[in-house]
Amino acid sequence: MMPLPAFAAPSRARMTRPLLFLLLAAVAVPAVHAQGAGAFSRMGMGARSLSVGGQVADVTGQASAFQNPALAPFQPGQGVELTSGLLSFGRQWEAVQVGAPLRPRSGVVAGVIHGGVSDIDGRDPDGQPTGTLSTDEYAFFAAFGARLTQRVSGGLGLRIYRNALLEGSQPPTALGVSLGLVRRVSDRLSVGLVVDDLFARYEWNLATVGGGSTTDYFPTRITAGTAYSLGVTAEGRPRGVVSADVEWTVQKAESVQPGGVLVVGGTTAPRDTTLDFSLASVQGRLGGEVWLADAFALRAGVDRLDPGELGASRPSVGFALRRRFDELDLRVDYAAVLEPYAVGVMHMATVRLGL
Repeated sequence: MMPLPAFAAPSRARMTRPLLFLLLAAVAVPAVHAQGAGAFSRMGMGARSLSVGGQVADVTGQASAFQNPALAPFQPGQGVELTSGLLSFGRQWEAVQVGAPLRPRSGVVAGVIHGGVSDIDGRDPDGQPTGTLSTDEYAFFAAFGARLTQRVSGGLGLRIYRNALLEGSQPPTALGVSLGLVRRVSDRLSVGLVVDDLFARYEWNLATVGGGSTTDYFPTRITAGTAYSLGVTAEGRPRGVVSADVEWTVQKAESVQPGGVLVVGGTTAPRDTTLDFSLASVQGRLGGEVWLADAFALRAGVDRLDPGELGASRPSVGFALRRRFDELDLRVDYAAVLEPYAVGVMHMATVRLGL
């Protein structure tokens, strides 16, 4: 997301008049789940997360603790995941994750996500080519979870974001905090709750490239979900899962309302009112996975279920192939996702090595 100009916050007296404007803005502005800084990190973690849907309550051991830190203790063993995506319009997405259970009650994961856009056609104010541009954004993350009781687990996640948007400017960094809980209602049914990207924001300073400074806030997301396990196979592996999530997103925003011209000492200056407010949206996701054999699984789901914005939904399908070589457990995941508004089809593949 491109940084916006910064404005001073209004005084309490100046906030009284534009209440009607705020009400109209809340109605007119579309859902904000695709907006805000760090959008690349909200795609999930790996091909499985894109094709299964809800992940915050999935205690089968297949869901990443990146989705909910409280899932870290449910990992079946040490593992490394490598993910790469094929997207349209020169977009790039890659991720690396490592994790391990800390017996008997805890677990930890860590990794890095990269998102970017390449082959951007640069132009000067006269429309003349200036060369090819690119952007790169990174999210370094770590999550720790522990079983608080026999049925309840909690977790804490930290994320450090870095955005290399413009050459010649200092890339900003941001620190986000995630908090999660999971409760097993029964042997098969579980519920989860997670809050993501608390306190995260970019502090932009573009003076070196002729710009100003501003603050770009990350959306704060509160996600509640449930998951139902389909049991285990004869080999003791999960047979499958059906899951659903509901996510509430809050995005801080600013708007400027023109207030005429102020004349001071013979000079004129715009008399504007800067409004600080928040936009909120609710979306859902659901999906499932079933292992038809010990070596093959089918997956399907849909993300961004928003009754007010039907074109924003992302249906997906995928599969998994699994093979064991002595002490090495190899799994390959694939997902095809129909992107919103007929943008195209996203392809994502993950290779997981379990030790």
